[in-house]
Amino acid sequence: MMRYLISFDDGTMIIPDDELPAVAEAARAVVREAKAAGVWIFGGGLLSQRASIVATDGTVADGPFPETKAVVGGFSIIEVPSREVALQWAAKLAAACRCAQEVREIMYDPES
Repeated sequence: MMRYLISFDDGTMIIPDDELPAVAEAARAVVREAKAAGVWIFGGGLLSQRASIVATDGTVADGPFPETKAVVGGFSIIEVPSREVALQWAAKLAAACRCAQEVREIMYDPES
């Protein structure tokens, strides 16, 4: 089994306020389906686009940073047998959230 990160750019999710409850419910329905299928690991939307950057020396710089072009708005981590299956779940999330989803394979950790 492989794990995948499915995420979307916050700027692509443009939904009228009156449609947000329906979109949220559609997204929750996909999450419930993924849990029932046993592929769901973790996920959620990000409450704030303010980031803190911790450097290698431990210093912290607070953001957001205007040069950032893409900001993650939410993500899901799933565990499935293939990339094709991950892409199928991403398609369900894209339809529910009304925005494109990015799919990336998470590197295998031999210690987990």
